[in-house]
Amino acid sequence: MSENFGKALELAQKYQPEMSRFLRDMIAIPSESCQEEKVVLRIKEEMEEVGFDKVTIDPMGNILGYIGSGKHLIAMDAHIDTVGVGNPGNWQYDPYKGYEDDEIIIGRGASDQEGGMASMVYSGKIIKELGLEDDYTLVVVGSVQEEDCDGLCWQYIINEGKLRPEFVVITEPTDGRIHRGQRGRMEIKVAARGVSCHGSAPERGDNAIYKMGPVLAELRALHENLRVHDFLGKGSLAVSEIFHTSPSRCAVADSCWISIDRRLTAGEDADYAMQQIKYLPSVKAAGAEVSMYTYERPSYTNLVYPTESYFPTWLIEEDHPVCSTLVDAYKGLFKQDPVIDKWTFSTNGVSIMGRYGIPCIGFGPGHEDQAHAPNERTWKKELVYAAAMYAMIPGIYVKKYAGKMPGATQNLVK
Repeated sequence: MSENFGKALELAQKYQPEMSRFLRDMIAIPSESCQEEKVVLRIKEEMEEVGFDKVTIDPMGNILGYIGSGKHLIAMDAHIDTVGVGNPGNWQYDPYKGYEDDEIIIGRGASDQEGGMASMVYSGKIIKELGLEDDYTLVVVGSVQEEDCDGLCWQYIINEGKLRPEFVVITEPTDGRIHRGQRGRMEIKVAARGVSCHGSAPERGDNAIYKMGPVLAELRALHENLRVHDFLGKGSLAVSEIFHTSPSRCAVADSCWISIDRRLTAGEDADYAMQQIKYLPSVKAAGAEVSMYTYERPSYTNLVYPTESYFPTWLIEEDHPVCSTLVDAYKGLFKQDPVIDKWTFSTNGVSIMGRYGIPCIGFGPGHEDQAHAPNERTWKKELVYAAAMYAMIPGIYVKKYAGKMPGATQNLVK
């Protein structure tokens, strides 16, 4: 296998112009969540062109490209939806026409996360050209709606598509590092009711906005005292939105509710986080209702797959066979030890491992700080490195680690 490392890297470098062209084609197609159809069709065209054995689009709109037909099912995932542009004035270049020079590509989706798809597709071409097929089936997934509801696509793929890989490589940007976990998150609503009256005599009513004031203060204090994990870091809580209803600007508010972005470190789950808020003295005093948001937006195919807005924490250990697989691939290709790290943001791993216990590991082109930023960019050399990594991972796993996998992997975050 040692000679294949150099060959894979050479071919990835050879195909860098094609990867760059393909990435720029994807960037040029606006593909915000629930509007991904055209970019999915462009990906299908490229997968077929480079020689994937089978390409399908499922009823939700996810695209799945297959290489090989061996018994070990391995998946690699890139979400191919993007966020919006934001203020166009903050962009130096048109976010869809983008920009390219010898080193970088700029445009919406360059790092988050269509660069990962470009590298995955060309890893398939490398596998075919070098004859790296082994006793595995590789499924390259372009998933939808991740920016809206991370992991929803994989709930559908696993539950309805009955696809359950032995492990999944998440190709979100990792700055050249290997990522083995992330904090989870959830979206919480706290609502207080009041009684409206004329604003000239507020004592006649019950102002719901005033009820929320002490709640906000206690939530801020709660954030400071959340759990800390030695690898994943601290849980966090941020009030992200506030709303109210009132008959007019001359009336007392009869309802007030807030949204909370709660990030969950190891040892924190949905019940734990909800109970923390429900038992705050201010929440009890206000008679406020604490609930979890749900997501029910239809995909571009008009399929609705409702879910709670709960995205569990996940983590695998550094000596896990899947982590060792990527470390071996990295060392073989780049002749140095990788940095093992974690994501700050959330990924589809919240479902794949967080809900279903299927091991996840991360390696992807681009940098996390480019996600959702104006003038978003990725680096061509990272597209090359990722394509070579993805080509080598399946064979290393089958030869060295498939027999060492735990019988039933669990969510290792307690």
